[in-house]
Amino acid sequence: MSSSSLTLRRLRQNHHIRELTRAVRVSAEQLIQPLFVVEGITEREPVPGLNGVFRETPDSLLAQIDNDVNAGVTKFLLFGVPAGKDTHNFDPAFTAAQVAAVKQRFGDSVWLAVDVCLCASTSHGHCGVLNEAGDHVINDESVAALTEQALAFAAAGADCVAPSDMMDGRIGAIRSALDEAGFERTVLMSYAAKFKSAFYGPFRVAADSAPAEGAQLKDRASYQIDPARPDDALLSALRDADEGADILMVKPGLPYLDVLASLSAEIPLPWAVYHTSGECAGINLAAEQQLADVRAANLESWTAFVRAGASMIISYNARLASQWLA
Repeated sequence: MSSSSLTLRRLRQNHHIRELTRAVRVSAEQLIQPLFVVEGITEREPVPGLNGVFRETPDSLLAQIDNDVNAGVTKFLLFGVPAGKDTHNFDPAFTAAQVAAVKQRFGDSVWLAVDVCLCASTSHGHCGVLNEAGDHVINDESVAALTEQALAFAAAGADCVAPSDMMDGRIGAIRSALDEAGFERTVLMSYAAKFKSAFYGPFRVAADSAPAEGAQLKDRASYQIDPARPDDALLSALRDADEGADILMVKPGLPYLDVLASLSAEIPLPWAVYHTSGECAGINLAAEQQLADVRAANLESWTAFVRAGASMIISYNARLASQWLA
């Protein structure tokens, strides 16, 4: 065997040289931990499939963040779940109050992004206002309601607002409203390439946001991107960048690495990726059956995201990142 045939393995032979030669590195600083806070519950409730993730009460939310900060987590994405649901006139007060409480307690020691969507507030479970027939989401009326939400969260102290609804034009409307109201420093993170996916199941339990049973509009295919139309992701991301998004996101993660890689190469903005509840739950279930190592599978997934161009990762296991990466 010639010496040249050993060239590649020479740099793989022990952990020291592997660490020195890695081109892609994941840092705990890149991880964002999702949080759910639910109005009207008296005890925190576990989310099926997501080990260590709960539907929090306002009090347990603060306790959980305190634990997370002690574990090295400083960046969060908050989902508020109000008790009242309606078809119009959505009240952002509950979630805004939780934002204010978090920022009052933790100040600048944490970075708090807040999801902006209507699915947890609507009686039908869709991400916007429906027409009278219930078979179509009205774009402009939905954008107006989303803008009102975003302003309330910014006024409460959110560092970032993150519209996840996929309505046309909502980034421009929210950016203009934030700037006009004096919140020009509030970061705008767009779910720019959010696909209609089968990987959102545990999230919809946590946020009580699945389309209502018997609804005329049965899924989100009319506003989320078709998995078979990747060019739509490029058009959506280009539009959101032009309208003032500071950060762009691809969701889900692993099934759309090709999309993340192509978009991050095309558009020179910071890219986030959402390691969705279904993806994380799949790893957890495989680990429970002793078919995967939960730490190794998460680290491999995170490495793939960074390799594909993500500079930040939203993951339900972010609170374990410092331990796993040590």
